[in-house]
Amino acid sequence: MAVVSTGTPLSQTPVTRTNPGAMAMVTTLFFMWAFLTELNDILIPHLQSIFDLNYTQSMMVQFVFFTGYAIFAIPSGKLVEWIGYKRTMVLGLGIMAVGSLLMLPAASATSFNLFLGAELVLAAGITALQVAANPYVSILGPPATASSRLNLTQAFNSLGATIAPYFGSLVILSAAPLTMQVLRGLSPQERSAYQLHEAATVKVPYMEIAVALLVLATVIWFFKLPEITPEEDLSEVKDPTASGLARLMQHRHLVLGVIGIFVYVGAEVSIGSFLVKYFHQPEIGNMSEQSAGKLVTFYWGAMMIGRFVGAWLLQKMRPGLLLAIVASGALVLVAVSMLTLGHLAVNSILLVGLFNSIMFPTIFTLAIAGLGPLTGKGSGLLITAIVGGAVIPVVQGMIADRVGIHHAFILPLICYLYIAYYGLVGSKIRHAVAA
Repeated sequence: MAVVSTGTPLSQTPVTRTNPGAMAMVTTLFFMWAFLTELNDILIPHLQSIFDLNYTQSMMVQFVFFTGYAIFAIPSGKLVEWIGYKRTMVLGLGIMAVGSLLMLPAASATSFNLFLGAELVLAAGITALQVAANPYVSILGPPATASSRLNLTQAFNSLGATIAPYFGSLVILSAAPLTMQVLRGLSPQERSAYQLHEAATVKVPYMEIAVALLVLATVIWFFKLPEITPEEDLSEVKDPTASGLARLMQHRHLVLGVIGIFVYVGAEVSIGSFLVKYFHQPEIGNMSEQSAGKLVTFYWGAMMIGRFVGAWLLQKMRPGLLLAIVASGALVLVAVSMLTLGHLAVNSILLVGLFNSIMFPTIFTLAIAGLGPLTGKGSGLLITAIVGGAVIPVVQGMIADRVGIHHAFILPLICYLYIAYYGLVGSKIRHAVAA
């Protein structure tokens, strides 16, 4: 796939060393999109309290946000082909800034639908950023260390995810929300005034985020990122006459990897989205929503630590095997949280973050291995699968509305079971047998 870039071209020969300057710059993008994504974990319980939503309705925030990946991933892949990695990254940051600014009129109008519209615009920008940045990092150095390199950038991604809940708890969940019983007892005028006051807490943080995004876009634009042109691997193009999608479908490890990304993102987002309300339950954590929001920081912090450790482990172990091990660990921890109460239920679900750490980047690099000129399109397909973050939280919300939030975590448990299978079996590349 030929890619246009304003940077210095690299040789067509395989890359033998990582470009540290480009790696450092692109890593800042991983931080920013994680920060905005995980701020939703605080925004969801806030909007749930303002608009008197049940679990299923509140998960529409994640549904709209992650549906954006399905809508915009393939167009973003085309955008990379047309204007290159660098310009796509800059454009993605600009769109994210617009989405952040749209939170202001949504708050002024106290409209849940306008909040959802702002989330969709944010998702469009983040999708463009991910479609460009993930494959760019994976091919910015030797293929043998692609998983390690992507895990290192994902560690800084987790830093953004770690800071966001604490930041959001301080500035968005600054006041204790009214209980549903009290809220429903207010007069229409009192309820409207309360909603307007509570919704206004999102204005300043999202305006500051928009400014930061525009500054970062300007820095990226003037930074000389190298051009990357993936070398065609003819041994992996099994049928050159087939269409792009048909050729992708010939790679079983990619197809199963798409399912892996779908269920992993769904599990990660489901757990993160429910933690504030989960810890608020009297039999689980019995804490205020602000305290619960601050505690979510440890979920993402554990993931950050795991990614630094994982980047080292992936240089020593086979990626598929390590993926199966951590998926099994996450499965056990979710089961423990479901079967217990109090501190044990809280701490076990927080520790899932540690085991989540290497899953996304490892599934991603295993799935695009050996795709050659199809790497860009394969990446777009994998990013599309992030729509799992839209579907699975809503399904878990439906389960929670029926059987309670405690036992609704059965859904992420099933997701981790599949990921363990993918690491052990599904990620193995099967070459076509010559006739």
